[in-house]
Amino acid sequence: MKAYLQATAFYLPETVLSNNELNQLYPEWSVEKIAEKTGIVNRHIAGKDEYVSDMAIAAAKRLFETHPGAAENIDFVILCTQSPDYMLPTTACIIQEKLGISTKAGALDFNLGCSGYIYGLAIAKGLIAANIAKKILLLTADTYTKYIHEMDKSNKTIFGDAATATIVANEGIAEIGEFELGSDGKGAENLIVKEGGSKAPVLTFQEETDQYGNVHSSSCLYMNGPEIFTFTSRAVPGLVNETMVKNRLDMEHTDLFIFHQANLYMLNHLRKKIKIPDEKFFVYIENTGNTVSSTIPIALAKAIEYGQIKEGNKVLLAGFGVGYSWGGTVLHFQ
Repeated sequence: MKAYLQATAFYLPETVLSNNELNQLYPEWSVEKIAEKTGIVNRHIAGKDEYVSDMAIAAAKRLFETHPGAAENIDFVILCTQSPDYMLPTTACIIQEKLGISTKAGALDFNLGCSGYIYGLAIAKGLIAANIAKKILLLTADTYTKYIHEMDKSNKTIFGDAATATIVANEGIAEIGEFELGSDGKGAENLIVKEGGSKAPVLTFQEETDQYGNVHSSSCLYMNGPEIFTFTSRAVPGLVNETMVKNRLDMEHTDLFIFHQANLYMLNHLRKKIKIPDEKFFVYIENTGNTVSSTIPIALAKAIEYGQIKEGNKVLLAGFGVGYSWGGTVLHFQ
């Protein structure tokens, strides 16, 4: 049984962190330097009392408002997040109740980051193919900024918070194609929050400063930028090629590429390495930052809004990052 993307929408928190504000925190980093290195001008930051369930519900409500009928007959809720409201219960169950979705609907969370939207589409397609569900609400939401040390300049300039909502069903605007997925746990410690889980439940907040002046703590988000860049540069070209092969496509017949919006430097490096024409490469990061699992669906929604995607287009999606994990698929627009 085929599965289709039916509609998508997103939510960005009200609070905005601009490059001007970051320059006041870190005078040695000019506004121009931050924008040049990251491609980011503004990031949206979840409020002090705003959590993943709040943002995911806001994204879902926006989807329901802008797409009449989207809220009807949902029989599964899937939430991708690495910052759930609680260790337990499942945040997707909380969202199901607050949205008034039927108690006959299944609900689950899965913990994945920058490749999470692709994995979510794969799970949703599998549920439909197995005739377990007919209409799925796929949500992504993360509040990475709550885990970033105030003086971690590198991460604070890159990450923002967001949530998205997508309907996957047995009919819609784009058929979901074949998947290429992968993982390599050897890179786990290169993007990690070491404390707070069952292995290290006590938050120590012991600090250390790296050679670049970034302050790190085992209780906060740590990212080894050079190692993440090396992994991405190695894994993504093969991911893109295998995704095209599985979907019987080549560069000429793929109309648009939407990658995880990590940062502009990395995106430009990948585009040039894979030899993707600039006009086929969609970037939307300037006013959102890296929103982890939400970057691809936000960019997808914007590409549709801007008329970058037309009937008959084939759009390749590629996610990659924390885990390590990666995934790709193609949307065949009707």
